[in-house]
Amino acid sequence: MKKKQVALLSKFSEALRGNLTKLQRLKLVALVTIEVHARDVIDRLVKAGCSDVNAFEWLMQLRLYWDESIDDCVARQTNTHFRYGYEYLGNSGRLVITPLTDRCYMTLTTALHLHRGGSPKGPAGTGKT
Repeated sequence: MKKKQVALLSKFSEALRGNLTKLQRLKLVALVTIEVHARDVIDRLVKAGCSDVNAFEWLMQLRLYWDESIDDCVARQTNTHFRYGYEYLGNSGRLVITPLTDRCYMTLTTALHLHRGGSPKGPAGTGKT
């Protein structure tokens, strides 16, 4: 799996060095950002020895599933689940996803599950967006 991820990231990296339109470059940068995060998550799961779907290391990840009973996509994280909203945000720039970003997602999804809100606060550049 690791070799596949590294090969894919290498292909993306090679493509980024090529002659691309602005739109193509934005797409590739977003894909690289997501793939680097996926690689890091898988590394963490392997290092933690996570092999159970009920392990917290797995449950804390923001995951998407197709729920056939409602014929719709569902987002799950920890003990929460929401119907996917299909909101299109356009092809905008993508920020790096850090462990702090993951914790913010987890906190905010739990708050929404409890019918609360959230307002991330802190210095600039610390992953609140």
